[in-house]
Amino acid sequence: MAFKAKSLRTYLLAAVVAITTAISGWSSTASAALTDDFIQLNASQIVAQMGAGWNLGNQLEANSNGTPSETAWGNPIITQALIQSVKAAGFKTIRIPVSYLNLIGSAPNYTIDSTWMNRVKTVVDYAYNEGLTVIINIHGDGYNSVTGSWLLVNSSDQSTIKAKYQKVWQQIANTFVNYDERLIFESMNEEFDGTYGTPNTSYYANLNAYNQIFVDTVRQTGGNNSARWLLIPGWNTNIDYTVGNYGFAMPTDQYRSSTIPSTEKRIMLSVHYYSPWDFAGEESGTITQWGATATNSSKKSTWGQEDYLESQLKSVYDNFVTQGYPAVIGEFGSIDKTAYDSTNNTYRAAFAKAIAATAKKYSSVPVYWDNGYNGQHGFGLFNRSTYAVTQQGIIDAIMSGMGTTAANNSTITPSSASFDKKTANQADIAVTMTLNGNTLSSIKNGSAALVSGTDYTVSGNTVTIKKSYLAAQAVGTTSLTFDFSAGTDPVLAVTVVDTSAALPGAFTASGTSGNASASLTWTASSGATSYQVERATGSGAYTALASNLTSLTYTDTTAVNGTLYNYRVVASNTAGSTYSNVVALTPVGTTTTGSFKIQMYSGNTAASSNTIAPRIKIVNTGTTALNLSTVKLRYYYTIDANITQAFWCDWASVGSSNVTGAFVTMATPKSGADTYFEIGFASAAGSLTPGAESEIQIRISRTDWSNYTQTGDYSFSPTGSSYVDWTKMTGYMNGALQWGVEP
Repeated sequence: MAFKAKSLRTYLLAAVVAITTAISGWSSTASAALTDDFIQLNASQIVAQMGAGWNLGNQLEANSNGTPSETAWGNPIITQALIQSVKAAGFKTIRIPVSYLNLIGSAPNYTIDSTWMNRVKTVVDYAYNEGLTVIINIHGDGYNSVTGSWLLVNSSDQSTIKAKYQKVWQQIANTFVNYDERLIFESMNEEFDGTYGTPNTSYYANLNAYNQIFVDTVRQTGGNNSARWLLIPGWNTNIDYTVGNYGFAMPTDQYRSSTIPSTEKRIMLSVHYYSPWDFAGEESGTITQWGATATNSSKKSTWGQEDYLESQLKSVYDNFVTQGYPAVIGEFGSIDKTAYDSTNNTYRAAFAKAIAATAKKYSSVPVYWDNGYNGQHGFGLFNRSTYAVTQQGIIDAIMSGMGTTAANNSTITPSSASFDKKTANQADIAVTMTLNGNTLSSIKNGSAALVSGTDYTVSGNTVTIKKSYLAAQAVGTTSLTFDFSAGTDPVLAVTVVDTSAALPGAFTASGTSGNASASLTWTASSGATSYQVERATGSGAYTALASNLTSLTYTDTTAVNGTLYNYRVVASNTAGSTYSNVVALTPVGTTTTGSFKIQMYSGNTAASSNTIAPRIKIVNTGTTALNLSTVKLRYYYTIDANITQAFWCDWASVGSSNVTGAFVTMATPKSGADTYFEIGFASAAGSLTPGAESEIQIRISRTDWSNYTQTGDYSFSPTGSSYVDWTKMTGYMNGALQWGVEP
């Protein structure tokens, strides 16, 4: 009903705006009329519309050396099919973090790179066109630890920062000025000086100034921007430092549209919730359970349980929501620790449900943080390549906490299918619906509706997608959204191929062994559009090392000296794949072996992570006892940023207190290494008898918890979850090299 009344009401509002303009003398840009499709929603209405939200994390805010790139941190290109899967899971809001960094031009205009701005708009449209509420912000530009960052509260040149900030938001706001109330701007992300603890009041004043510039700038671009909801964070989006007496000031809204009722606000508060951090984000197996249902008190944090959650969100409610400022928990979630505790997902779901339920209780919007990574230490709920749900239990918990159940949702079987464009192989696709009391309203490919009776037919509970429609689709994935009268809208992902094209032609691969590396070259395969390099250790299974290659060379820098590897290259096009011959290579080098050896695997294999977590075992291969106090072990990596670091020994066979550590900057940086972490042992660690072994579990982090890029680090092992001889760590006894290859 609200949508049917929208047009008439907006014409009336436009008239009011016109009258106000004549009286007040506002500029024409600041007071341009709202578009016909814009609905004025009050605080309770916008919270209800937003429902539960999801973050498209580690994509548009990802960067490589200060240049934003949506694939820089290991996630694939964003597609509308992914957004459709998120919508089908029940989420009503998508927060899209965006960084600009080095893609902002010089003064005085500070022009945003047009290609990047257009890509941001395209991704916003993926969600906006699905009827979702969308939040976009300036995300990584305010981190002291990020290359190319500039929105720094602790910088001495605040006048330049403020001028740049105003110009950047002016461009963003003008790009989206005609989008309706379902688009929300968030001024920035976790803005602070990089120091955890009581905020610096002068720096907090700078943050408040940024927020005021943001509100004034967006409002003065006029049109729908004069009335849309704006989202404002306090210091590091920390609840205590926002509600407490630390210096936060809510910006004024003097340039807002006069069509907004004087008793209503159009500013929201942004906070994040990851408490307790040792459960939610610390990449270790120490704390894996949460809440009243925890069964092992030693695996449950001593703080941050249900009572703390209640007090935190109530403080936001008491200080802001009751004053008309809705709150958005812009990020929350917990990492996957099932590698340490098989019951961990149960507690992750309980944590998510409690946050969602408490947010609803206090009229706030919960937005789950998903970084796209599934597996150990990941926040992922979806596979961003296949669009499949990977953590249905957590999604169900969020929806249950919001009071949304799956009982009224319709489902389809299958949810994925394939179609061959080759005429002889074309066939209709039949889909069975379980309606659960609903009716099918339409089927859409993106925003385009399929034509019933032509593109598809319905007979009872069976939908038949016609081959004539599918044959017209491009090779790739076609995502068809089934729009039902109530509940979520499931997606049928159709993989479209064309085997009428010829397979890639035969080709030949060859290679050479290097020091802890293997180099491959291959001849061109006729008709191939891309290549993939695969590797098997000995007679083991093949796994992909690199995909979507267009060059004819590849170097494997993760190889271990003395290990036999079988390599093959896969050439692909729309018709399928052709394999090269197998190339057997054994990397060789000057590997020193002495009285002991080092075995290792990486406890955290994420390409980008706030923690480096080597799992190390030292084995006495000699014939006499090994005095550990004479031993040093080195793990090599690139620090990526000049940030203070800390380390923890989570567990050691000789006792964590007997393990020492030091960070050393290499005088001459090498490929994959400019720093090493040196592990030593106190005299109380004792000795290893011949054949005995000792295990050490280390965690390394920056003190501001910003991310390392582990890809390419010399000692990093991106695959494997068990100990193997690792020559890319070095070991010394009384200063003499005993094991490994120095970079």
